[in-house]
Amino acid sequence: MHRMPRAALALLVLLPLLAGAQGLRERMQQMRDASRQERPVAVPAGGTAIRNIAYGDDPAQRFDLYLPAGAKAAPVVFYVHGGGWANGDKTNPGVANKLAYWLPKGYAVASANYRMVPAAMPVEQARDVARAVARLQRGAGEWKLDPRRVVLMGHSAGAHLVALLGADPRLLADAGALRPLGVVSLDSGALDVPALMGQRRVPKLYQDAFGADPAYWRSASPQQQLTRAGLPMLLVCASERRFPTSPCDEARKFARHAAALQVAMQVQPEPLDHGAINKDLGLASAYTHSVGAWIDRIAGMR
Repeated sequence: MHRMPRAALALLVLLPLLAGAQGLRERMQQMRDASRQERPVAVPAGGTAIRNIAYGDDPAQRFDLYLPAGAKAAPVVFYVHGGGWANGDKTNPGVANKLAYWLPKGYAVASANYRMVPAAMPVEQARDVARAVARLQRGAGEWKLDPRRVVLMGHSAGAHLVALLGADPRLLADAGALRPLGVVSLDSGALDVPALMGQRRVPKLYQDAFGADPAYWRSASPQQQLTRAGLPMLLVCASERRFPTSPCDEARKFARHAAALQVAMQVQPEPLDHGAINKDLGLASAYTHSVGAWIDRIAGMR
């Protein structure tokens, strides 16, 4: 019997592993592609959807607006999706639960797209969001909204973008936006970008988004950009997540910095995974009630 050469034997062992890795990469790419596709969103009875309102020339510069029945000077929850700054869409799962909760309470909900990496890097993405807020406020009379009662909300990468706008509202003012009432950050893992990028292992999505320039890291970091003019913030964080950093540790550090500047900031740990913190918000739970109460308080709805 001939013995199989060691190289051939090693190849036989490796081929299934390589095929499996290739299959995983393909599935991940399919998931990323799917996340960028627009999909139907269920709107509560009596609500109205206005799709793809332009706030810029690029096809990505669009937002959807959902109006409650009988809207009249309605406050607005302005939502920004996640997706690692390179994926996602304004119709991603989780939007419907937010509509089901906030529209019956008399709020309008906006959900915005923005240009993706590499076409636009995170600071420019934040400027896109600011432009979208300004466009919504300019149309407030037509849509029967209160332009001064806007609360920013974002998940993951979107949480980073709204926290950056909240840290230094000059980005909003530069776009012509009126000052929002506050920010709800849903499990951002990038509140302190220099600290994040200094970790021993930094996932590729962060490298693609923030690059290698420490000066850019500071410009894109809510922790470093926070001023005394910062907006009140509610920082929801996944209490069990640890990689690449602990979002709750980041949130507490951010809140300590805010306290020194006398900026109101509250940390809300939740025993949910990263996706559930977004998708479950709006479902009947103590979590939803707590976030809803915080927004009601700053929007004057209590």
